[in-house]
Amino acid sequence: MNATPDASLVLRDLTVSYHSPGRPAVRAVAGVDLRVEPGQVVGLVGESGCGKSTLGKAAVGLLKPASGSVEFAGAPVTPLGLKPRPPAQRGLQMVFQDPYASLNPRRKVGEQISDAVVLSGGTRADGRALARELLDRVGLSAEFAERFPHEFSGGQRQRIAIARVLAADPSCIVADEPIAALDASAQASIANLLLDLARERGVGLLFISHDLSIVRQIADTVAVMYLGTVVESGPTDQVWDDPRHPYSRALISAVPRADGNGELPQDLPGDVPDPAFPPSGCRFHPRCPIAVDACADIEPEPTEFLPGRRAACSVLAPALLKIG
Repeated sequence: MNATPDASLVLRDLTVSYHSPGRPAVRAVAGVDLRVEPGQVVGLVGESGCGKSTLGKAAVGLLKPASGSVEFAGAPVTPLGLKPRPPAQRGLQMVFQDPYASLNPRRKVGEQISDAVVLSGGTRADGRALARELLDRVGLSAEFAERFPHEFSGGQRQRIAIARVLAADPSCIVADEPIAALDASAQASIANLLLDLARERGVGLLFISHDLSIVRQIADTVAVMYLGTVVESGPTDQVWDDPRHPYSRALISAVPRADGNGELPQDLPGDVPDPAFPPSGCRFHPRCPIAVDACADIEPEPTEFLPGRRAACSVLAPALLKIG
């Protein structure tokens, strides 16, 4: 049950738009490049409303892109409709934010986990056996297979949802705010479970979260998203220690630190603008403490200023530092 060597998830210049009567089209995702390799944990972070969840849904085919492309294992990801997902794409799975809403309250959890086996041509008996095995793997009793979702806590339901995803033998998992609905004691446990599964099975993991402290602990690389665009990306430790976009700096400064100094985290000023009316130039410039006049007119492109490090800031990562 390991990932195949070519099972990469690749987003190229991805744009996702929403249309509402009487309003301009909202580009919730506005030209994003992102790649998740087998066994790699990629953190996608940003404030609420920045487009993270929209990107995650487009990545697994729940939303149709307006432009750009999504590929998994070298083939285009087909947007989901009434027909079943093509077998080759069943290795791309999603863990949702609300574990209760993602489970059918009228069916026992063991039956729901076993569905993936049946859809792949196996027997229901085989599915039930795998369900018990997977429940044990995610830290629950195999006997829980005979219970209904309402009999579990939020953290237990999320473990059940992860077991259901694992039954499909995934090569890549998109986890959309999988810990946001959980209490603090369950958050680290679920995050570490997903990390262990990625390491053990060689599964790619796109971990979407607004919690930078959790992402710092589990992600190999991080992409920082603001108003539909990725403004900085790179190895997690490097971005944390030396952020090269003011938005990344602001998010990191807002994370509480138990350093004994008694200093309060810095609040990020202002709110995310309406994505239907994004600011001209750099999208962050109305909130940016180091903006210059040109930032209101020119939207900077992500620039590779160090190997594996990219940022879209003409002040902290100007084009003249571009390598190569």
